[in-house]
Amino acid sequence: MWVNFMKKPNVLVVGGGGAGLAAAITAAEAGCSVLLLEKGERLGGSTGWSIGSITAAGTPDQRAAGVQDHWEDHLADMPAWAGDQAARDNMALCEVLTRHAAQAVAWLRESGVEFIGVFEEPPHRKPRMHNVLPNSGSYIYHLSRRARRAGVQCLLQTRAEKLLQAPDGRVTGVQARGPDGDMQVLNAGAVVLAGGDFNASREFKLEFGNADQVDIPAINRLATGDCQRMGRESGGRVVNGDIALSDPRFRFAPPARRPWFLSLPPVRPITTIMRWAMRVLPPRLARPFVMSFVTTALAPEAHLLKLGASLVNRKGEVFLRDSEKIGHGIARQPDNAAWLFMDGPRLALFSHWPNFISTAPGVAYAYIDDYERNRPDLCTRARDIRTLAARSGMPLAALQQTAQAAGFESGPYLLLGPIQAVTVIADGGLAVSPRLEVLDAANVPIPGLYAAGAAGQGGLLLKGHGHHLAWAFVSGRVAGRSAATAARQE
Repeated sequence: MWVNFMKKPNVLVVGGGGAGLAAAITAAEAGCSVLLLEKGERLGGSTGWSIGSITAAGTPDQRAAGVQDHWEDHLADMPAWAGDQAARDNMALCEVLTRHAAQAVAWLRESGVEFIGVFEEPPHRKPRMHNVLPNSGSYIYHLSRRARRAGVQCLLQTRAEKLLQAPDGRVTGVQARGPDGDMQVLNAGAVVLAGGDFNASREFKLEFGNADQVDIPAINRLATGDCQRMGRESGGRVVNGDIALSDPRFRFAPPARRPWFLSLPPVRPITTIMRWAMRVLPPRLARPFVMSFVTTALAPEAHLLKLGASLVNRKGEVFLRDSEKIGHGIARQPDNAAWLFMDGPRLALFSHWPNFISTAPGVAYAYIDDYERNRPDLCTRARDIRTLAARSGMPLAALQQTAQAAGFESGPYLLLGPIQAVTVIADGGLAVSPRLEVLDAANVPIPGLYAAGAAGQGGLLLKGHGHHLAWAFVSGRVAGRSAATAARQE
């Protein structure tokens, strides 16, 4: 449904994920009228699919844990994450990220979001990872409510298709298509592009040399790079598109039904109790509660294959080629599906530290028992291979041959899966200034145009847990503030 403005909004934001909501709230709380466009049926974007961790230095959480840290120390650690690509990282934007990440955490907490932490993650020299409670849906839950209180108006199922520009190059709004298919011109004093990355775009994958990932599904199917495309059409450019896509990941299939505990509203009384339980209760009491959350969205660790588990397809056959990436191998299989096949000794091995099935960074490790308790839909167990074949529908002869080749000794036997190959994020974003102004080929700001989150990543590499979300909120707030200032001066 269209919102009819008596006058054009001061700021128009494209994208309703973490970066877009941060930009819209910041601009609205600065006194601007704000319209937010989201092409999906609900707000969330890639933020809603994320693990939920934020990495920041100089937070109250660190001080409470006795950790003395500073944003400059965080900045100094960034080249270690970039590794041999450090020369291509955008250190000016790294400074924006690290300088303002702690403020973003405080702003989120002010909005109602709660965290547990801090946790270590080398090569960070100090613990900086803050994990959201109970999951990443908390960001959207609280920020969408804050946006509504601030007066942000939102159009769902509305796709921005083209930026409007005046003869002098200033961006003056967008052409957008609504849920009924009609096109409408929406004028604005300034536009913020915050529509996410392009890992669901066939065209961008082919352009940037990732043809082997074209047919691998994206976790966020709406991440089609609309903002990068519109930004380039208006004179902007994409930075680091050629190194944007990492190898495909692999994850357990999500449960067919959303567990009841994931439907709990992430309001402060509930998250405060969770935080207290995770910090105070003995591990044996807190662990089952934590596991019920973390086993819903985790991935198996690659080291399981090195420790003797076999990865099989629907036919019960081992399929990985020599030196083939696991994600690529799974993507070649029927229905993009694979299973971990284990015997009794492996089940015993994967029941205790350090041989975990999955990990939620800094929070917990999940073992076989955790999956059998919390994700029985992923577990097919039998005392012998014949029964396992009957229960799973896999050919008996193939499973017997796989077991023999793997050196399996005795039951019980387990198939854990399905596991699916996915692409998670593509880091090629529009070139931006430290004020998140979109830059043209001569590094000159395009008047009236800003970008945030993955759309405005500007060459940042953002490796490691917690940097993508930190950038989403930091850049969204900076872009919203810059757009508000520009719109008021128009």
